[in-house]
Amino acid sequence: MELYYSFSVLIVLASVFAYINLRFLKLPPTIGIMVMAILVSIILRFAGHWLFPITTQKLLKLLTEFDFTGVLMGAMLNFLLFAGAIHVNFADLKEHRLPILTFSTISVIISTFIIGGVLFYGLPLFGLELPFLYCLLFGSLISPTDPIAVLGILKKANVPKSLETKIAGESLFNDGVAVVLFAVILELTQATTIDISLGSISWLLAKEALGGLLLGVLLGFTASKAIKGIDDYIVSVLITLSVVMGGYLIAQATHTSGPLTMVAAGLIIGNYGKKAAMSDETKDYLTKFWELNDEILNAILFLFMGFELLLIPDLKLNTYSVVSAMAIVVVLFARFLSIWLPSLIVPFKLNKGSLTMLVWGGLRGGVSIALVLAIGANPYKDLLLQMTYFVVVFSIIFQGLTLGKMSGKVLNRVVSN
Repeated sequence: MELYYSFSVLIVLASVFAYINLRFLKLPPTIGIMVMAILVSIILRFAGHWLFPITTQKLLKLLTEFDFTGVLMGAMLNFLLFAGAIHVNFADLKEHRLPILTFSTISVIISTFIIGGVLFYGLPLFGLELPFLYCLLFGSLISPTDPIAVLGILKKANVPKSLETKIAGESLFNDGVAVVLFAVILELTQATTIDISLGSISWLLAKEALGGLLLGVLLGFTASKAIKGIDDYIVSVLITLSVVMGGYLIAQATHTSGPLTMVAAGLIIGNYGKKAAMSDETKDYLTKFWELNDEILNAILFLFMGFELLLIPDLKLNTYSVVSAMAIVVVLFARFLSIWLPSLIVPFKLNKGSLTMLVWGGLRGGVSIALVLAIGANPYKDLLLQMTYFVVVFSIIFQGLTLGKMSGKVLNRVVSN
């Protein structure tokens, strides 16, 4: 009942904010909803207890009790990744497989250590101390680009096709490396016994990432074969729902990556299944069903991310705000180096326009917030949470809103790779 109540409130608020945005603000839907949620959060944060004491108290209670990490990482992310992957052309991914593979693995690791190192030596300049492992922990949770934010905003931005494929492909596949890095570093911060040898981490990564991809491929082909044997769009939609929900349960039981399972299954059904197993009617209904799911869940997710401001227990507008602003610059700098350095070694070509778009298009979002909320109570969590929130808000609002304009400026300099 509590979960139903929470989602009911979020759906009502999302629909109201979406209407106001469409009628008056005219911003991209997800960004408009998030902006209004942030504005409401600021009002409630500083004046809610005087202006709307009961409403503020109830909303704070709802947000505090809502398991954002569990709901996002265990449910919403699977639906959103599948819905995004089912519309991606596999041929485009194959064409750009080398940069996508590089950005989703090597670049994440490089970015993690650059962010961790710069913060470790930079924070003392502001009178703050953060152990190196916690600096790395922040680097690991903020380095991966967020597939939900990226896919949602790329739809509205006029980004060249080759760059859109690289950015979207990277965001879909970098979860495996990021989650393994985050899990290992989090274990180290908690001083538990853990094997951090190269072999152990490699096996963990292979099991999470490759196991998830193999499971997704198996589920995708199995579902496509089942759909091919019928000609009913209702049952076909139910089959894809079972892939998402049942596939996540299997991934959990086999300790493989649920997100990568959903990506692989979505790609197989969206490419092989649609072409070989579906009638035009089934294809049309299936596409519209997952597009609608994508829009609704995105609205809820960005609404909740806007309200995350209320969950920062001690919002420090002096030192922490300056440090959070520094974190934004550090993350962008690390993003630049993590893309530029591999391009000097790995044989794919990037011009200045492509590099600029890849850096600015590397949006952060709900996955980073979910990971930072998963960190247990410790003296550094408030700082990590505030830095993460500031980076995510800047990324989605400022980078997201200017991505299309920046694309127009560099379009003539972008060479399809």
